[in-house]
Amino acid sequence: METMNGQLNRKLRMALVGGGQGSFIGRVHSIAACLDNRAELVAGALSSNPEKAKASAPAYDIHPDRAYGSIEELVEKEAALPADQRIDFISIATPNFTHFPIAKTAIEAGFNVICDKPMTFDLAQAEELKSLVEKSGVVFAVSHNYTGYPLVRMAREMILNGDFGEIQAVRSNYIQGWLRSRLEQEDQKQAAWRTDPAKSGAAGAFGDIATHAYNLGRYMTGLLPEEISCNLKIFAPGRQLDDYGHAVIRFQNGALGTVTASQISHGRENDLFIEIDGTKGALAWRQEEPNQMIIRRNGQPHSIYTRDPNAPFMSEAGAAACRLPAGHPEAFFEAFANIYRSAFDAMINRITGQPFEPKNTIYPNVYDGVEGMFFIQQSVASSQENGAWLPFQCDSARS
Repeated sequence: METMNGQLNRKLRMALVGGGQGSFIGRVHSIAACLDNRAELVAGALSSNPEKAKASAPAYDIHPDRAYGSIEELVEKEAALPADQRIDFISIATPNFTHFPIAKTAIEAGFNVICDKPMTFDLAQAEELKSLVEKSGVVFAVSHNYTGYPLVRMAREMILNGDFGEIQAVRSNYIQGWLRSRLEQEDQKQAAWRTDPAKSGAAGAFGDIATHAYNLGRYMTGLLPEEISCNLKIFAPGRQLDDYGHAVIRFQNGALGTVTASQISHGRENDLFIEIDGTKGALAWRQEEPNQMIIRRNGQPHSIYTRDPNAPFMSEAGAAACRLPAGHPEAFFEAFANIYRSAFDAMINRITGQPFEPKNTIYPNVYDGVEGMFFIQQSVASSQENGAWLPFQCDSARS
């Protein structure tokens, strides 16, 4: 069987944890992983409720014998299978508070992992997970999926090549409106766990979406942070976690960054957008219109770069992230699939005994996951001290 997996010469075998009936992100993971025909979903523990887990399996074409009732059962039974049947990796599509025990179980059994963000419930769990990954040698990716867009990868390459000169300002924003009212009181499961400190962690909107905005700025610019000041607010009466927040970041090169997150802005859907100012130019990119990027330079007409893998202006990294010719929109699924595509290359190297880069990867990894948890911790701590400037140098940060 000819596949895109080179020397492996077979599809990678996937197990999905979470993603049962009513889940949005589980279906996204299954489609993204299989989009390039490099993987197949063969097993799962689709719900913490064993009956629901079994009932959800047919929707994913998972055989009843491999529809498990828990991560423990999944790992035990899959590990006992012959090597030519056993899964290669586990994708985690569950609420935040479950990520760590699931990932820990998978890693200790030697399985590669793709984990939703934020990576864990708190920083201590993230640090322990990093140690487990380093000891085991597994491939571990975090689904900060916005780093998979072709124009984001092109922008990153241009910035790191110096096309915009020295970067001086980064404004990264993620604006939603779906939690304007107390949906968590209306039996809305996605709202309920995101606004529950016991399940979401120390932050609400800042843990859920500001982590994406912060990660995007770090990924595109490579700038290392030094200090952070943050103010978080709860605007919906009675809510327990922030639904709005704003952070200011001082970077080590002298640049200033801002991260704004809202889940209470009327009419806003998933408006993640970023603006980056350098001494030689500026760029702007918006997730809801991902196939174009605006570049501005004083005294010149504004340039609109479109996603075109065959255009001479498209960088190598940008073109490699494309699947369709220009004018055929690519978006969320394709970007998510690019995280999988890059992680698959590392998994294949591991399976075939070849070396692979664990830290400075094109996909978000366990080190980025630790940094994301550090961002949440320091943001919350600063806000509790009325926006005090706090240290923001993460030992795990990629350079």
